[in-house]
Amino acid sequence: MQIKISMMPEKLQSIAFKWFETFNNKELEKLLSLYDDDAVHFSPKLKIFKPESNGFVTGKEALREWRKDTFERLPSLNYNVKSLTANGDRVFMEYIRTVAGEEDLLVAEVLDIREGKIIASRVYHG
Repeated sequence: MQIKISMMPEKLQSIAFKWFETFNNKELEKLLSLYDDDAVHFSPKLKIFKPESNGFVTGKEALREWRKDTFERLPSLNYNVKSLTANGDRVFMEYIRTVAGEEDLLVAEVLDIREGKIIASRVYHG
């Protein structure tokens, strides 16, 4: 029998709160330091802006390019946390995406975390 060792919910939540802090401050390298080198990210926005990606980027360098482009295109972009739920190796986040001149958007995102690093993230919104 194999026993799965999970992180404590408090540790998972601290990673999520650090993620929000670095994202909202546009601290790209600090944000990327939260990710595993081979992390996979999915976003419906990627499908729109990079249709060839089918919504996915893989690896820190691809994630760096995506986030850098996002920060440059949307300097007023900000995420306001609504709720965080952590269990196992996963954090479920709900937040409001705000951008000057755009309607606010409710977003759900899931972070899969292993050994203190985000290995996968998935964004969901209408």
